[in-house]
Amino acid sequence: MRAVVQRVKTARVMVGGAVVGEIGKGVLIFLGVGVEDTIDDANYLASKIVHLRIFGDDEGKMNLSLLETAGEALVVSQFTLWGDCKKGRRPSFVRAADPAHANELYQKFIFFLKGKGIHVAEGKFQEMMDVHLVNDGPVTLLLDSAKNF
Repeated sequence: MRAVVQRVKTARVMVGGAVVGEIGKGVLIFLGVGVEDTIDDANYLASKIVHLRIFGDDEGKMNLSLLETAGEALVVSQFTLWGDCKKGRRPSFVRAADPAHANELYQKFIFFLKGKGIHVAEGKFQEMMDVHLVNDGPVTLLLDSAKNF
């Protein structure tokens, strides 16, 4: 399972011109599910993200987590995180999970975040979305449950 995590001041996702998910201070998480991913990957990544010390303390150092700052999370499914661009000009998505498996783990990931006390908003699975954000920093991190990066 892969995630792009962006620390944000605000973020929202729209489908067909309507806001479907919106947060204030927190993280925007683009989540990609791979063919080999399991519930354990979803739990690991949710725990990793809520405990990342990426928010400033009183001295301005990145020393506080999402939990410690009562931050929110906006989760957006993004299968293109599994795009392989090594050959040719068109990405290959053979390592991305099929929609049924991806949606199951996407929902489990959100369940795990909520279970850790995080307010979670979400995009619409398998929909074209407009994502708006104010990146705070900017701070953007890449995470992989297999610890490839």
